[in-house]
Amino acid sequence: MATATWNGHVIAQSDDTVVVEGNHYFPKDSVTASLQPSSTTSVCPWKGTASYYSIEVDGDVNTDAAWYYPSPKDAAK
Repeated sequence: MATATWNGHVIAQSDDTVVVEGNHYFPKDSVTASLQPSSTTSVCPWKGTASYYSIEVDGDVNTDAAWYYPSPKDAAK
């Protein structure tokens, strides 16, 4: 099972991650931390435009720590 932690807290855990370029992409419903939408975006030439979330755990915020591709390009689907 893949597990993501931050500041000693499990923030996501799943047997159903997708690994792309060494990064585990967790299903959103496996995230246990509070996610705050961010206005940050970035562009990958083959994956598409990423949108970001900041993660909050016990009042501490990790800005733009989680990302996803709402409309991935065909090569990354």
